[in-house]
Amino acid sequence: MKKFLIHMFLILTFIFIYLLQSILFTNFTIAGVMPNLFVILILFIGLYTGRSTATIYGILYGILIDLWIGKTIGITSICLALVGIIGGVFDKNFSKDNRLIIVFVGAVCTIFYEVAVYALQIIIFDINIEIGAFIKILSLETIYNIFIIIILYPLIRNFGYEVESEIKGDKILTRYF
Repeated sequence: MKKFLIHMFLILTFIFIYLLQSILFTNFTIAGVMPNLFVILILFIGLYTGRSTATIYGILYGILIDLWIGKTIGITSICLALVGIIGGVFDKNFSKDNRLIIVFVGAVCTIFYEVAVYALQIIIFDINIEIGAFIKILSLETIYNIFIIIILYPLIRNFGYEVESEIKGDKILTRYF
């Protein structure tokens, strides 16, 4: 029952973030750039639930985002799934208690997501490459996401450990029993 409630909470969080991003953050842009809260959400799902769960959520959330925004279906889902995989890899290799590491991982995931989306759009839509504008958008979005991670980190960490203990359980095997 708790796992079901956790998954329902993650779905409701996605809907809340979508509404927050589409209503509130359109008014609070820095040079026309908004934060990408979906990357942060998938990153933390990957860090606390694992690679496979984050990949599934990344694909589902990406399809929903593409349907709601009206883009080509698949670009966002592929990139969010890759962010989930990165979050799962960092879950196994780094401590989630160090805020500096989490901020670094958030910056890396934001940069990776935006570069992947841009590259796929260049390949699929055959658009012109505008490196200067892309670097400006990328740097502003990364800074914006870093500030949001710093602000929300204590809340997400506390909730994340609860989710991690429920989803992953105690998977420690001992040799003596």
